[in-house]
This record gives sequence, structure tokens and C-alpha cells, in this order.
Amino acid sequence: MPTEQSSVAPGQFRRRLLDKQHLVGTFVKTPTIHAIEILGDVGFDFVVIDEEHAPFDRAATDAALFAARAAGTAGFVRVLNTSPGHILSVLDCGATGILAPHVASARHARDVAAACRYRNGKRGYSGSPRSARYGGSAMWDTVDALDAATTVIAQIEDPEALDEIDAIAAVDGIDGLFIGRGDLAVAMGAPSSDAPAVRAAVVRIAEAAQRAGKPICVFAAGTKEAAWLKEMGATAFVVSSDQGFMRRAAAQAVQEIGALADDRRKAS
Repeated sequence: MPTEQSSVAPGQFRRRLLDKQHLVGTFVKTPTIHAIEILGDVGFDFVVIDEEHAPFDRAATDAALFAARAAGTAGFVRVLNTSPGHILSVLDCGATGILAPHVASARHARDVAAACRYRNGKRGYSGSPRSARYGGSAMWDTVDALDAATTVIAQIEDPEALDEIDAIAAVDGIDGLFIGRGDLAVAMGAPSSDAPAVRAAVVRIAEAAQRAGKPICVFAAGTKEAAWLKEMGATAFVVSSDQGFMRRAAAQAVQEIGALADDRRKAS
């Protein structure tokens, strides 16, 4: 369960991640603000707005990040692509950080990290967006604050990434590794994300992250899976999604109320 401090100071998320505190988040697949308000209210540490697999355009992402700030939860974006311009757009909108998909080489990791940082990076500066308080913060104050707070997580989900995993994990500016077991399973032709080959990849990625002193982020389908991943060193857990929570609750309601009709037929 999320901790009591989950809903405070999303700007401190990077420090909490790097300190390897236990963090709980979820994906957001529906481009509305309301699910994020609810998720923040119940105490999730972070939400991941999923541009990669859900219908978010820049306006929808902007609104979702506003909702995350209002709800007191850290707002990440799994970006549609890792071009510098696209990364800049979500960071300017006020994202706590990005989840960069398909980081399969150290060179790609360095490019992603550079796009997210001003100092020793290539992030474009503007004082006008939400991230800079709409002109309310001096330039170098903005630079220092955002470089300190912006969190960059590389998603490892391609078999070829395993060949460079130590180099990827060691890249300065990559704050953590997210182990994408679903994509690894598909790419490997494995029957499930729990298959031996995928488990071996998880161990390999986790060990590389630990050697580099980087936190490990994972998707966990349940407490049993989360417990195993915690043993592998994971400290940040993504659980289900807004759609997943709605589907599970809706299916349960249909089953429970539908059962009343069966009881009535039995009584008659």
C-alpha cells in the first residue's frame, strides 16, 4: 500500500527514488484529469501518463500533469518517442520526469539523459512554461531546480539492451532502470513474462542496476510478483492502471449484482 507520505512534495520524488525508498505508482491510460485526482487522493506516490500506449496528445498530457500537481502525486510521462523536442514538451509541461521506452544502448541512454538536463546536457530553456512557474523564477534558479528534480528512467525491454546493460546503467543522468518484462517476453518469444528466459533477464538487469547504484523500477501484477521483484532489488512499483482498476471493480460489481438474479431464480 502507498505510504502516508505518498501525497507530499512530488518535487522531491527524485531524491526519494535515489534513496531507494519504497514507492508505488500506476499507469494512466485515459486522457482525463479525474482518474489522476482519485489516484493522488488515495495516496499513490506517482502516476505514469502513458503516451506510448494511450491516446495522449500534448494538450491531454498538459492537463494530466496539471492534475498530478493538484493531487499531490508525482507526474511521469512514458513518452511517445525520445526525440529531444518531444522530451522537452513534456518537461516544459511540468513532468516530474520521463520513462523512456526501448533504451537499448548506452548511446541512446546518453541522448535521453542529455535531453533532460540543462547543465552538461542539451535541454532547451524557456522561462515561460509551467516548469518555470510561467516566468516566476529566475533563469539559473530554474535551471538548478529542474536539473535537481527531473527524474529520468530508462525502460529496458529489448534483448539487445542486455549486451550493453552495464554501460546503460552507468550513464550519468539516467536515474533508474525500469524492467519491461512484457516486451522482453514478446521479443524473446517467451510464453509469459514469468518464463525462465525473462526471469534470467530480470536478474541480469537488476544486477547491473545494483552495480551502478541505480534504483530498479518494475511493473508488478500482484503482491507475490512484487515480493519476488523486491528480492531482486526493486524499490519502485507500478501497479495496474486506471483502466485496470476500473475494469476489475466493474467486473466485480457485475458479478456480485448479477448473482442476485441467480438467487432469485433459485428462490422461485
